[in-house]
Amino acid sequence: MRWAAFAGVAVAVTLLLLLLARASQGAVGTPPATPGEVRWLDRLDDGADHLDAGDAPEPAPASPLEASMASSSSMSPVVLLVNVAFSQGLFGLLLLAGAWYTGIPASAFGAGSGDVGLDALAVGVGFGIALSLANGVAGAAASALGRDPSEDLRALLAPDSAGGWVLLLGVVLPLIAGFEELLFRGALVGVMATGFGWSPWLLALASSAAFALGHGAQGPVGIVVTGLLGFVLAAGYVITGSLLVVVVAHYLVNAVEFVAYEGLDLEPPFGG
Repeated sequence: MRWAAFAGVAVAVTLLLLLLARASQGAVGTPPATPGEVRWLDRLDDGADHLDAGDAPEPAPASPLEASMASSSSMSPVVLLVNVAFSQGLFGLLLLAGAWYTGIPASAFGAGSGDVGLDALAVGVGFGIALSLANGVAGAAASALGRDPSEDLRALLAPDSAGGWVLLLGVVLPLIAGFEELLFRGALVGVMATGFGWSPWLLALASSAAFALGHGAQGPVGIVVTGLLGFVLAAGYVITGSLLVVVVAHYLVNAVEFVAYEGLDLEPPFGG
């Protein structure tokens, strides 16, 4: 019963994140209306086909994990980053509380005593560097096809001060990587495989699909790129059995992307 109870918690958290992502799709990348501008929207059932731009909801971030961080793009980057840290911490605590209450062992997540340590850290760093290079190539390909799907979200969260960069690299990105891997890899792959005997590779496919759908606001290219990245991370998790490996790798992918594109203002591929 405890495995089923935790599975319910994990699925509920996942569905909540996907619903938040769905509600915010299309917000990122939508430029704010200028005074007096009228935006034409889909025709309503009563025949009306326009609304004043001032009546439109404020933009919100697109990914499932950033969707709850803010209700307005007019917030400063630091305020947005604080909201990200708070939301990620809140969801992470909810998931960990569910694991504690149902008695799920850390080893089921890939966080047992034999799954962490310097060896796992080193593997994670190497894995993250390789994924960062692949992510740079994917960014170049996406830009060649039209536009980098992560560009708007990066611009929204890009710090404008040294303190903001410390907050981003030292708090926000570790929380995002930790929570996403805890849910999409540790809970949806590791715990499900351990508790129910399901194939970890099938679970990796399913969790990667959910991970990709959570980034639907980035468009078809963003969904594909995110889904591939999610599956590679899931494969690394299944092969190594270590949550630490994929948390470190995920963090490095995000950190390198922010530093390269927003900090150093490079164009994909990095330095190219």
